[in-house]
Amino acid sequence: MDFDLSPDQLALRDAAADLLAVESSIDRVRAATDGFDRALWASMIEQGWTAIAVPEADGGLGLGVVEVAVLLEQAGAHLSPVPLLQQLIAIAEVTDAGQRAELLAGDRIAAVAHRSVERNGDGSVSGRPEPVIYGALADVLVVPTGNELVAVDLADVARSPEPAMDQTRELAWIDLDHAPATVIGDVADVAAHRRRGAVFHAAEMLGSAEAVMRLAVEYAKEREQFGRPIGSFQAVKHRCADILVDVEGMRSAVYHAAWAIGADDPDAAVAAATAKIWCSDAGVRVAESALQVHGGIGFTWEADVHLHLKRAQLDQVSFGDARHHRTELARMLTERLETGGSVLGRGTILEGPKGLPHIH
Repeated sequence: MDFDLSPDQLALRDAAADLLAVESSIDRVRAATDGFDRALWASMIEQGWTAIAVPEADGGLGLGVVEVAVLLEQAGAHLSPVPLLQQLIAIAEVTDAGQRAELLAGDRIAAVAHRSVERNGDGSVSGRPEPVIYGALADVLVVPTGNELVAVDLADVARSPEPAMDQTRELAWIDLDHAPATVIGDVADVAAHRRRGAVFHAAEMLGSAEAVMRLAVEYAKEREQFGRPIGSFQAVKHRCADILVDVEGMRSAVYHAAWAIGADDPDAAVAAATAKIWCSDAGVRVAESALQVHGGIGFTWEADVHLHLKRAQLDQVSFGDARHHRTELARMLTERLETGGSVLGRGTILEGPKGLPHIH
């Protein structure tokens, strides 16, 4: 079985990297003081990135979740200050053709939330989800209400910006007080929404971690102490090797989860939780290790690695932190065992020779 990206997926990755190297250069990222580069957003729309997973019959490119992960990995690597992740989730879930067309064209900006709000008797919603990325700029919010997924028009909804250490994106509280809402999904769609959010954030963290690894390695080659590059010292070599192990583990978890969601695999929920657990921990660990390789300069805002660390810290807690997903993973696996299933997936535990269990 071939686990590598296909030639088309590699071409997509390289094309995205080439565009973002120019349109989302570190200077452009730092210049986007409100956390939103409108010129970059227009370029992404022109390239059809928001339509990547939309069926061709509906005017999209007809690709899949793995291709979404490819794009988000590159967006994370370049700290792209645009709501691509949020837009892709909303486009996959909004059911009204007109609203979806507006999202595809980038005319309306979407925000998404993980935590449920309250559904009122009149069909409106009230509550305050977690601080929402691009919450102040968004036109529509996709949020669960327990057993339903709803879309909320934010035109008349109170928002309050939340200062965040991640200066590459905007963050805000959204206060819903009997806000009109449109039901766009049931309990299964709520679960799918949370899986997408977890995996898409994990893909973004993967890209950031890979970029941070390159920054650390290049700095270790160039920075000298005692007349030698610091990369020649064993302690620095070991730290860089640990970074590589973390990044490759993130890659395996992210792309397996993306494939599982796209293939509607029975283990998609387990794969999504696993990806978010690993990437939430490893993404921050990689950024912190890279900062240590940089030494004192790494703690300054002028160091690019610092921007990656702050983004990783926000992605770490978005759509559930590692602790949340460990709890969910334990619950899913416990339920599977209680019904005679296997923690390894799909199979059923039967009694084998001499009473030993085997998987069927």
